Amino acid sequence: MFSKFKGLYVPLLLVLLFSIMLTGCKTESSQPSESSAKTPESATKTADKTLTISWPKDIGPLNPHEYTPNEFFAQGMYYEPLIDYGEGGKLVPKLAESWDISEDGKEYTFHLRKNVKFTDGSDFDAKVVQKNFDTILKNRDMHSWLGLISQIDKTEVVDANTFKITLKNRYYPALQEFAVVRPLRFLGDAGFPDDGNTANGIKKPITTGPWELTEYKKDEVAVFTRNENYWGTKPKLNKIVVKVIPDGEARVLALEKGDIDLIYGEGVISLDSFVSLKKSGKFETTISDPVASRALIVNSSKGPFADLNVRLALQHAVNKTALVDGVTNGVEKAADTIISSNFPYANIGLKPFDYNVEEAKALLDKAGWTLPAGKTIREKEGKPLEIELVYMGPDQIEKPMAAAIQSDLQQIGVSLKTTGVERELRNKRMESADFDLLFWNTYGAPYDPHSFVSTNYEPGYGIFESQQGLPMKDELHKQMKDVLLTVDEKERQQLYTSIFTTLHDQAVYLPISYLTNIAVYPSYVKDLKFPAHRDETPFDTLDIQK
Repeated sequence: MFSKFKGLYVPLLLVLLFSIMLTGCKTESSQPSESSAKTPESATKTADKTLTISWPKDIGPLNPHEYTPNEFFAQGMYYEPLIDYGEGGKLVPKLAESWDISEDGKEYTFHLRKNVKFTDGSDFDAKVVQKNFDTILKNRDMHSWLGLISQIDKTEVVDANTFKITLKNRYYPALQEFAVVRPLRFLGDAGFPDDGNTANGIKKPITTGPWELTEYKKDEVAVFTRNENYWGTKPKLNKIVVKVIPDGEARVLALEKGDIDLIYGEGVISLDSFVSLKKSGKFETTISDPVASRALIVNSSKGPFADLNVRLALQHAVNKTALVDGVTNGVEKAADTIISSNFPYANIGLKPFDYNVEEAKALLDKAGWTLPAGKTIREKEGKPLEIELVYMGPDQIEKPMAAAIQSDLQQIGVSLKTTGVERELRNKRMESADFDLLFWNTYGAPYDPHSFVSTNYEPGYGIFESQQGLPMKDELHKQMKDVLLTVDEKERQQLYTSIFTTLHDQAVYLPISYLTNIAVYPSYVKDLKFPAHRDETPFDTLDIQK
């Protein structure tokens, strides 16, 4: 399950890039309003709000219930969930106006928004919601990475505007998971294949969303036109053109030439390029709040890190501020905790470990790892203090970070071997806990913190195994299971507080930095607002004012 989750997300989350280009005015395509007829210049500007987006791959078939080759950003901008993930993790109504949860926490009754139409004019109602769930549940194995899917026992159409889901067990993250981009979004009835199973493809991408696919040429271009019958607030833009441009540096060049108006995303261009564009003074540059965490998993089950003092020494030995600023040019932010305090349940006031070389040395001495006269590497019972850090070889951030950590540890007499491997081998070594230290990213909003804790207590993914050196591991993992089941908000916060405190105090992660989205654009692109959801796009708020 975890491997599949990672396989689906990591490439996408590291390569969420789109560059937006405004094109020229086409006033002849607009329908001038009464007011615009009186002010033709203003009308021209209103009509000229077409965005051209560059993307490294074809958008795919826009199947809301499938993964690759469907592109995440396109599914996210095109289809809508029952519930949306808002600022600060607040869950807000989308296609469901409201919802009720039974006292036992197993029944979720959704009161669907009325008068919502699909782009083909058909009604959005409980019947079509159930049809979408039917095909999703028919392919449970495909979606097993999402905990909610395995918890769904049955679905029910109560009436045209009321839909009920019954779970097998209480599962508090259910509401958060109704907000994910895929697979829990809704295709119009006429878009289904004859057998009703969207795993076999769709006939047409019919949506309730603000955009409609109106032109498409595989591997070249896709055009999305604003849905003028959209039930909600219509976007200020009236068209988005997606051009396939595989090379990231080509997008940077296009921006500099004036062809591309916006570069947006996480890890989308080199950070040197981002800084260079910022320094040019030609563009606006912004950085989002943390969307996920970059950290080292510290293996407590074996070797030197089985000793808490050695794990604590690591926390004090790495100069994270210099490391993150030096490698990311300030684009990422140094992390004090494994989950950023802007995530739900995570703002609990944990005291950060300070950078203190002398404290790190004292902790190693206390652990029995001392520095023999005339030597540079500490020893214990004649064995040198040597550890290994595994990173993704092709990753342009992890590699220099690994080198910087190696330098920091050398100062306290620790020999660090850095090993860069391909993703497949890295995953195998993680799953078998075959490492001392290993780079890893959390999943971000809306998956954290509940997805984070579930990957800590589930055996087989390497994190559970790496925590086997903790004396309180059984109680810790029990709390992680309990926090996903409780329906008591106070108890949930208490459990999360205990979990995060234990992980912090036991130093089983070395938080490095908080991942962010970046945006670079000329001044006539207005109102860019980073979505709270890591995988969503800012098209709903963007404007063009030339």
